[in-house]
Amino acid sequence: MRPIEILKKAEGFKFTSEDGDTDEIELLPPLTPDEIEKLQAKLPCRIPEEIRELLSFCRGFDGVLESIDFSGLSGGFGMEEIFPHALPIAHDGFGNYWIIDLTKDSTTWGPIYFACHDAPVIVFQTDSFSHFIEEALRLGNAPWKGEIDDVHEEHHHRIWKENPGTLTYEQCLSSGDADLAAFAESLGQKYLFIDMRNPKIGDGFSWGRYGAKTVNKRYGDKRIFAYEVRPSFLQRLFGKK
Repeated sequence: MRPIEILKKAEGFKFTSEDGDTDEIELLPPLTPDEIEKLQAKLPCRIPEEIRELLSFCRGFDGVLESIDFSGLSGGFGMEEIFPHALPIAHDGFGNYWIIDLTKDSTTWGPIYFACHDAPVIVFQTDSFSHFIEEALRLGNAPWKGEIDDVHEEHHHRIWKENPGTLTYEQCLSSGDADLAAFAESLGQKYLFIDMRNPKIGDGFSWGRYGAKTVNKRYGDKRIFAYEVRPSFLQRLFGKK
């Protein structure tokens, strides 16, 4: 189902909070043609036709999460070393965002990631913008659960605790994958690598594994990431690499 069809169907949709309070979805005003063109000028790719259609109908909606704006939330996002052209479309009210990772080759409004600062991880949410809208609407009523809640409440903690899916320099070189090998050779043995080219919900990595000064890299527009492993205090003290 196209995004505009989902939201037309959802107009007047009633929400009931866990406290029993009721409300209904409130669609935000559409973008003007001039605003759509100004948005287009900021992006590395063409806005998909179904998104132009949606933005001409509404730019987002209130009622779930802190804010949802399909054209990008104000204030910017940062983390350009990981997502050079991120479009933040939703916010949880605690400094964490759902962003669209756009590249020059993007033909859809996706994929969508959850970028969290506590714990400092990136989590894959979905590659379908329509599915993201449907899951956001699910949060409005009992049991107030869904894939967005799973990512927000569970997966980011698991990624920080377990640090899954990382590849060493040696593993990348022996993988038989030309992109992994080339990226590893460009960075060296001090980095761990994460292949997010074919992710499933809940996959991700710890962008802040070594604190705010963690060095993150990306292999061009490809969704292969890496972060530098910093030696522990004792390793630095005794000169171990």
